[in-house]
Amino acid sequence: QVQLVESGGGSVQPGGSLRLSCAASGLTLDYYAIGWFRQVPGKEREGVSCISRRGENTNYADSVKGRFTISRDNAKNTVFLEMSSLKAEDTAVYYCAAIRVFRLCVSLSTEGYNGRYDMDYWGKGTQVTVSS
Repeated sequence: QVQLVESGGGSVQPGGSLRLSCAASGLTLDYYAIGWFRQVPGKEREGVSCISRRGENTNYADSVKGRFTISRDNAKNTVFLEMSSLKAEDTAVYYCAAIRVFRLCVSLSTEGYNGRYDMDYWGKGTQVTVSS
């Protein structure tokens, strides 16, 4: 059974930092590109970042570029999202998801869900709240 489990969310003040983790089981993580997405109630999901199977390629939304860093440790079957200089606009539920093809992760992240294909596996999400 494939599972992706996010952790590391919480409440922080603007300018603070959080490190999110996505732990995978039931699959060999190095076979998959991983994306981070976020969503707030009443709004469409937003792509945050993608990382390729070996970590050689990454992609970031313009809204987080320079503040967030995605990385992976395939030996530990875990992907990370380091978040710094957090803003109130970063408040959302953050989800990690897996897909075999990095370019499809990037397309879904940058263009939104197209109704034709989606990420193969999703976690249940972790809440990030940025407020004073």
